[in-house]
Amino acid sequence: MRVVIAPDSFKECLSASDVCRAIAEGWRAVFTDAELDLVPMADGGEGTVDALVSATGGMKRSVVVTGPLGERVEAAYGVLGDGTTAVIEMATASGLGLVPPERRDPRMTTTRGTGDLIRDALERGATRMIVGIGGSATNDAGAGMAQALGYSLRDADGAELPPGGAALARLARIDISGRHPGLASCTIRVACDVQASLCGPTGASFMFGPQKGATAEAIEELDTALCHFAEIVEAQMGMAVLALPGGGAAGGLGAGLVAFAGARLESGVALVADACGLSERIAGADLVITGEGRLDGQTVYGKTPAGVARLARQRGVPAIAFAGALGPGFEQLYDIGIDAMFAIADAPISREDSMARAHELLRTTTESVARLWRIAKG
Repeated sequence: MRVVIAPDSFKECLSASDVCRAIAEGWRAVFTDAELDLVPMADGGEGTVDALVSATGGMKRSVVVTGPLGERVEAAYGVLGDGTTAVIEMATASGLGLVPPERRDPRMTTTRGTGDLIRDALERGATRMIVGIGGSATNDAGAGMAQALGYSLRDADGAELPPGGAALARLARIDISGRHPGLASCTIRVACDVQASLCGPTGASFMFGPQKGATAEAIEELDTALCHFAEIVEAQMGMAVLALPGGGAAGGLGAGLVAFAGARLESGVALVADACGLSERIAGADLVITGEGRLDGQTVYGKTPAGVARLARQRGVPAIAFAGALGPGFEQLYDIGIDAMFAIADAPISREDSMARAHELLRTTTESVARLWRIAKG
């Protein structure tokens, strides 16, 4: 028997690698000789670096960068096993978790640290790059990133723009003369599971501004600033980013990466699956096991279990999924290739207890499912 185990993390309690190990322990308690292929997954957010470094035998590098509030923070990025592909999670340098709740204001936060990571990778010889853009604290359309990569963003008086999304309302000229030369020879793919455009009711500011600390007044201010930014980018760089699907991801960083780094926006889970060779690893397997902390109607739209299930269906392999909880609309996942889903709680349980016992509960539930699988297979 060969089983491919390809879950995402259970946020705040188990990494994707930890989830793989717990599932493997439960399955081997029943099928001691099973061939288990552990493939920690991610969809562009938390865990993307770990998933790809683990899958390819790569390594991590730590760099001191500019944090979202302008302070110096230590962030890490990955180098895949080929030695020339860097993988970056913007959240490690520009993420919401780096900003205390009382200081959250996306009018002021910057993506400069993400640019610092990209610049370091370029200067160490990266010719390919994967950038995951989930979990941002920012709404500056990648302006800070661009400045870290040598662009100059100036107002009508010729002064360099300060950090933050609000300052984009004053953008008058983009000077590309200092652009990092490594960008010309580096292919950048952006792992993105958000289709939001840059501006408007479903754009970066309105959709994601509130969770980053933006008031209603700030949201309007930021939306206007991003629209102005898009106009300047199109007029001076010939790049139409206003209606770009995914351009509004990470406070407009999706649009910024396209405009300033020549990047291509892709489905995060598809990109990670491709880098891990997941489709080929699924071929000929008896079963695929995936999962994440919560399975619900939103999972269908680009989350890891949905992407894994679609690949399993393409290969004609059954797929099951584990989760900490099943939320409204989880039934939609049956239509895309998940054949059965299991919540791991063994009784009415608090969120805190569920997280503390996650490894135990996941292992126990997996063993129970494996016993059922053995009965079904005779």
